[in-house]
Amino acid sequence: MLSIVHDPLNLYRRRVSRREALRVGGLSLLGLTSAQLSHLRSLSAADPTPANDNGIGPTKHRYNSCVFIFLFGGPSQIDLWDMKPAAPVEIRGEFQPISTCVPDIHVCEHLPKLARQMDKVCLVRSMTHKMNVHGPACSEIFSGREYFNAPTTDQADPQDWPSLSAMMMRFGQPRGGMPPSVVLPWYLQFTGQSRRIAGQTGGRMGERHNALLMQGDAATMGFQVDGLRLEETVPLGRVEQRRELFKSLRATRREASPFGPVAADFERYRQRAFSLLQGRAGELFDIERETSQMRDRYGRTMVGQSLLMARRLVEAGVSLVTVNWEDETKISGTNTCWDTHENNFSKLKTLLCPMFDQAYPTFLQDLDDRGLLDTTLVVAVGEFGRTPHMGQFSQSNNTKKSGRDHWPSVFTALLAGGGVRGGQVVGQSDRHAGFVKDNPVSPADLTATVFHHLGVDPAREYVDEFRRLHHQLSDGRPLTDLG
Repeated sequence: MLSIVHDPLNLYRRRVSRREALRVGGLSLLGLTSAQLSHLRSLSAADPTPANDNGIGPTKHRYNSCVFIFLFGGPSQIDLWDMKPAAPVEIRGEFQPISTCVPDIHVCEHLPKLARQMDKVCLVRSMTHKMNVHGPACSEIFSGREYFNAPTTDQADPQDWPSLSAMMMRFGQPRGGMPPSVVLPWYLQFTGQSRRIAGQTGGRMGERHNALLMQGDAATMGFQVDGLRLEETVPLGRVEQRRELFKSLRATRREASPFGPVAADFERYRQRAFSLLQGRAGELFDIERETSQMRDRYGRTMVGQSLLMARRLVEAGVSLVTVNWEDETKISGTNTCWDTHENNFSKLKTLLCPMFDQAYPTFLQDLDDRGLLDTTLVVAVGEFGRTPHMGQFSQSNNTKKSGRDHWPSVFTALLAGGGVRGGQVVGQSDRHAGFVKDNPVSPADLTATVFHHLGVDPAREYVDEFRRLHHQLSDGRPLTDLG
């Protein structure tokens, strides 16, 4: 099951009078609790106008969008899309490269569907930064800025740089009754830790700018938004009656403004929620409306279904959809998702490659078939790569001879659509895929590229609420020569 999850505490950081708190209680006439209404903060900037006459759905006019697929854990560049078959076996590993539909571009033998779609994909083989700890490295990719502190924890901090998703939530353009930025199916968080991994929220820009979170249920593969789905006992007609009753109660008050500033926020969220109900947002979030054949094409995994939902959100007008990779190893303490400190080859061969090779190429083809690929930039990247040498120690003493440790010096990002010319390679690593040889690309450059594609000026400034300083959204250089 999916639910809107947010931080309701932010709404109460201002002083709230007892009288205002009592007034807020009246907002539940919609059928939503005040907690659920606070979870709708992320919709407060959304345009309530439906995308078409049938409510929320495919927009009449195409706008640029981006789907940012975060391959949490750090996929191995040398085993997947930057292979070095001439290197010694302790470096090149067990896998063999295969030809793709583009001459002179090769990928791993366990990615045959990707190989057939390589004419749509640009391999940026020169991504690089200096952070080899998961959380701070995630922060650098999500925010496009160097981590602000020593890498002593993976967990979020109030001083975190704001994420790309939060910055787009604040400065992006809402369309079709939807917010400009959505994250699914979960926020990254290590098992046993109390806070999510660094860099995923508004951070020092302010948590109120967090993107809309759609949280998934891997057990059911179902998608719904708690608080926006009408219960059988409270149909839309009954909700409308409650609204009329609420209006009449307000009209009996003599005060010019029956709500204080905090309660007025709740009133806006209530209006947004009702607009989404009228626009049938529940239909958009109901993935069961897709055919069984389409769901099977993507794969009955959380990754596959999340990418299918991402396509639906793009059709509905969402500018930025962030998809965090989720697989059955997300609860592992030492080998989470694309993290392969041991059994690197068996995990890639039997789990990660098959899952990626079904979902990702299907997503690209589906966007192309619907005429969406030209306007939708698809980015797939992890927080870093893996060590060139098998069993090489760089950060984690959990690394075994059968695994590869963290390696931020060089790794690969996959870009497709959005005007990017497929079938090309940008940048180059050295002969062991250990360091950048040509055309280094930083996380800042990547985020600037996304901003540029979405029509947001990377040089636009916001106020750092932690230190009251002004910062640009990104100080990177957009990759504008990929067409």
